[in-house]
Amino acid sequence: MRKIIRGRNGQRKITLLLTLMILLTLLLAETMIVCAQSESAVAQSGSAAEPSEILTVGVPTDRCPIFYRDPENGEISGIGVDLMVTAAEKAGYRAEFREITEKSLKAALDNESYDVVMPFGSALTSESGKPSIVTDNLMQTPFTLVTKGRQDMPPLNKLHVGMLKSLAAGAETVNKLYPGIEITLYGTMDECVKALRDGKVDALLHNSYVWSYVLQKPSYSDLMVQPSAMFSMDFRIGTTNTPAGREKVARLNRGIVLLDYNRRQAVILDYTSRRLYRYDLGDYLYQYGLLLFLSGLALVFLIVIAIQRQRAMKREQEEKMRKMVDYDQLTGVLSLTGFRKKAEELIRAHPDIAYMISYNNIKDFKYINESFGKQAGDELLRFWADRSMERLSEEEAIGRLEGDHFAVLRRVNGMENMRGDEKDVFELVRDFFIAKGKDNRVLICSGIYVLTPEDYYHIDVDQMLDYARVAERKVRDSGKDGYAFYNQDQWERGKRMADIVGHLTTAIRDGEIRVWYQPQVDYKEKKITGAEALCRWEHNKLGWLSPGEFIPILEESGGVYELNSFVWETVCQDLARWNEEGKHFSVSVNMSRSDIQSNPGLPEFFANLTRTYRLSPDQLRIEITETAYVEDPAILIEMTKKLRSYGFKVEMDDFGSGYSSLHMLKEVPVDRIKLDLMFLSGRGDPKKGRVIVSHMIRMIRSLGMDMIAEGVETAEQADFLCERGCPEMQGYYYAKPLPADAFEKMLNGETECSGL
Repeated sequence: MRKIIRGRNGQRKITLLLTLMILLTLLLAETMIVCAQSESAVAQSGSAAEPSEILTVGVPTDRCPIFYRDPENGEISGIGVDLMVTAAEKAGYRAEFREITEKSLKAALDNESYDVVMPFGSALTSESGKPSIVTDNLMQTPFTLVTKGRQDMPPLNKLHVGMLKSLAAGAETVNKLYPGIEITLYGTMDECVKALRDGKVDALLHNSYVWSYVLQKPSYSDLMVQPSAMFSMDFRIGTTNTPAGREKVARLNRGIVLLDYNRRQAVILDYTSRRLYRYDLGDYLYQYGLLLFLSGLALVFLIVIAIQRQRAMKREQEEKMRKMVDYDQLTGVLSLTGFRKKAEELIRAHPDIAYMISYNNIKDFKYINESFGKQAGDELLRFWADRSMERLSEEEAIGRLEGDHFAVLRRVNGMENMRGDEKDVFELVRDFFIAKGKDNRVLICSGIYVLTPEDYYHIDVDQMLDYARVAERKVRDSGKDGYAFYNQDQWERGKRMADIVGHLTTAIRDGEIRVWYQPQVDYKEKKITGAEALCRWEHNKLGWLSPGEFIPILEESGGVYELNSFVWETVCQDLARWNEEGKHFSVSVNMSRSDIQSNPGLPEFFANLTRTYRLSPDQLRIEITETAYVEDPAILIEMTKKLRSYGFKVEMDDFGSGYSSLHMLKEVPVDRIKLDLMFLSGRGDPKKGRVIVSHMIRMIRSLGMDMIAEGVETAEQADFLCERGCPEMQGYYYAKPLPADAFEKMLNGETECSGL
């Protein structure tokens, strides 16, 4: 059935709502009057069964106000819901609504979890091909075209319209009613509207009640209902055409017949008069966008002003902090941090100027504070800073590094400039207290570093200050005042020492330091009788280091004990392994003077080591240099006695190379003397050297001590020593120090020991 309605649209945005309001208002009075009578008549007729059976109804929820979810309680509501509930009750059902999840009503027909599906305009075939059956018409639903602005519309059968995919079933009914119409389906209403605005379709088609809801969206204000193109479609309930389906439809038809016309109109009027549309963020932005934009601009403007003010305050605070950090509060000259920055800036900006950096220190400044008071000391520092500032140009700088230490970046202008500084600054500072009538001359030590061309390419102010500090220390250590220039060799040596001392622990951990063994042989027996443990260091940055270099450095820095402890334990581990292999012999290990001075419990330490690795004490020979006995004889003699009491053999190393007197042999209780062959290989008369060595051997034997000659390099030396009664030897003539695995091969006879 087709019904054409004509009327005027007015000026409001939502034309359809006004049209429906006019239509429904005319019916409202009559509805209110007869509604009660109709319901009373129905109740008295007793035709409707008491609801007892649940009827599951599948409905879409995207068609407000026909079907939608109430945002307050989440329940499915709408015109179709209320009418269906009433019709179902009259048919003896209790309707329960479920949102269909299928893409269309035709697909929903195949879902057996729904008893019925709605709404249908007519019976359709399900998506799987099942025929359907529909009820009588529950109500007439008007369908209306919406266009972009007012247009003169051609007949419906000549239009290209857009519809929602969820209305696919309705689209089929429209195609039957208007065979020439072209319909394109879209997933969402926004897609439909975009297609209309892009000119892809002539109009959009939907239920007029739904349009009354949709066109409340502010961004759709350019859309207009075309009342001249309104037509109506049936609103039916459908299910598959089965005996059960036919029975449900028949019962529902009885309920629909009992549904009063006025009741239907009252429900429609109720929902279409509600303002169900709720604005989302996009709607507010669309409607109030300009206001929000202007408000945003004002807010941004205020924020920018606040940020600028904050930045200005921050810059002011940073400037105060910079002055506190970069300038010395007492003297007003640069601080250490400020001097670094200024010096680098000047050197970078003036690569053509020859610069020098001086490091200046008042000698015994703390005594000045103690004698004259801190205030007087502060006045002296301020006086020095003021006199210096008077001498400096814009390309020069002065900084107070700490306490009484000042650094100055000066042009190199020859001795004339230095004499001017001496006269106008240093002499005045030296006479500061004398000028005040006090008999105290201030002593100043200065170190000077002249920048090299390399310093201008790689500016490192801290390193330059270190160079100058080294020179200043040289003056201070001399006990005098004055100045000295930096010596590059001295700095390199100090840096190398730092690389050695600071890297020791890492070197031991990473295996850079390894224990090697130099065989000790018996000339007569032609066999290896033991070894001396030596260490070799392949530094990861400096390469192979000579023991003659790193051992004195470690002794001076106090790090040699860590190195020796590593060597001692490694030797014990190797001896334990060789014992298990049936090779039982002794190894000589070195103990330095600093080890003994800082660790009086060394005898117990060695005893614990031998117990841990199940060694006999005689397998560990403790070597102590002759010079160590001379420098601190009392402590070393006591240490030697303790070591021997635990069963260890003690050796005096390098005998004959130092400046000891023969009385040491009388006082020191050692077991073996290691004879140094400098008398045979050094300068001087070789005949006299052989005489001296011969008598030394005879003397040691007469004292009842064992001996071994070290440093044997030739067969001639070996023959001579053996003839004189010293058959035990070690040296390059037999073998150089070897890694542990190479030494083991020599022990096993896999490699030869030359000279045997």
